[in-house]
Amino acid sequence: MDRITKHAHWLLRLAIASVFLFHGLAKLPTLAAFASMLKMPWIVALAVALCESLGGILIILGGVLQDRGLATRLGSILIIPVMLTAMFMVHWGQWSFMSSESHPMGGIEFHVVLLAVLFYFLIKGKDA
Repeated sequence: MDRITKHAHWLLRLAIASVFLFHGLAKLPTLAAFASMLKMPWIVALAVALCESLGGILIILGGVLQDRGLATRLGSILIIPVMLTAMFMVHWGQWSFMSSESHPMGGIEFHVVLLAVLFYFLIKGKDA
């Protein structure tokens, strides 16, 4: 059982990394539309896409690098401000992740879970 336990962190790493790689990489070819939708400069939209993508990559790399958790923590640090901003700018006011008339992008339920895992990685680093 101990061999399985020491690799359990990969379940969280792969789940978080896949979400942010998907969203970050999907924004890159449509930066202008993304920026326009949220009324932000394209350079900020680019920074969001790069933080999500690079953060996801670093969280995966943190599982294999012998860096005492630096990559995992840095990946979390890149994504946490993006998540907090998205929660307050887009999803605040509705708990359920389902879209509604007032919140076409859904509420904050899923984002709270993602944020909790990111803070876990920030605190635990390599020991996650």
